[in-house]
Amino acid sequence: MTVGLLCLLGERATPICLGLELRKNQGIVAKAREGCSKMAVLQTTRLTLSPCTPNDCADFIDLERDPEVMRFLNGGHAVDRETIGPDATFLTPRGTEPYIWTARRTANGAFVGWFCLWPESEGLAELGYRLRRMDWGQGLASEGALALVNWGFESGQYDKIAATTMAINLGSRRVMEKIGLSYARTVMYDGPDPIPGSENGEVWYALTRSDWKGV
Repeated sequence: MTVGLLCLLGERATPICLGLELRKNQGIVAKAREGCSKMAVLQTTRLTLSPCTPNDCADFIDLERDPEVMRFLNGGHAVDRETIGPDATFLTPRGTEPYIWTARRTANGAFVGWFCLWPESEGLAELGYRLRRMDWGQGLASEGALALVNWGFESGQYDKIAATTMAINLGSRRVMEKIGLSYARTVMYDGPDPIPGSENGEVWYALTRSDWKGV
């Protein structure tokens, strides 16, 4: 599963997790760097989420070589990091970025994917995630994403957490709903290089601190 984030379970969306917009706002960049030091190792029933490191890069690259993983990000093309442009609308982490957690199975250390909770503005963070295809359909996306939502409200002190995906990405939408996010709006895609399904737009989901159950 993959997400937009920008970053999120597979979406094509705006360059959220990429940091392209963040570089235009140095205040947010500073917050991201400062907050990175507060990142903690998160434990769920089956997963260990640890701040990413360069040692995770090979696993990240393998993940991006699966056309199904990239389906809702770029139309299903394996990513070539040597040729990908700087304006790509999806994140290709290298293990040095803040606010990205590498997810591995606690039982055996097997790589599952990565999760991201990126500060978009004061009080707002965007959730993203990308999982290996062999780990889809087991509830792991919801398990890891919920851990980040709870961390975001408890430790990140965010007032709102949002996520986006293509409207046709029903799997990602179910994950968002399962962890407590509610549908907020649909935005029609008007960027370059549309991919199949982009004509249906992108959906945004969100959860506020006041509605958060802290489960």
